[in-house]
Amino acid sequence: MDIIRDVLDNQLVDRNQRKMGKVDGVVMELREGEPPRVAYIEVGVTTLANRINPRLARWVAAIASKWGAKQSEPLRIPWTKVRDVGIDVEVDEEAEATPALAYEKWLRDRIIKRIPGDG
Repeated sequence: MDIIRDVLDNQLVDRNQRKMGKVDGVVMELREGEPPRVAYIEVGVTTLANRINPRLARWVAAIASKWGAKQSEPLRIPWTKVRDVGIDVEVDEEAEATPALAYEKWLRDRIIKRIPGDG
């Protein structure tokens, strides 16, 4: 498996096929005398920003914290929780039980609910 091609930036889904975002990072573990191994996949805008520039990641984390986001740290999912890597990366997690949807919930509660409409 080519980790970068097959995992990074692919859609992440939970055990119920609910979308959790994209895989923004891969964390490798270096072990003395052994080959590196994948330890975690990461989801979060700060991880994505860090791929562009570490200063940008610090700025994004500061803005997220200032705007009241409860989760500015990326979500780390242990590689042992990865069930399948195909078109999507499926993990043995429940999307609602993780902070993966924190920005979506924040947007829904702070912005979308305040838009006037028929409902």
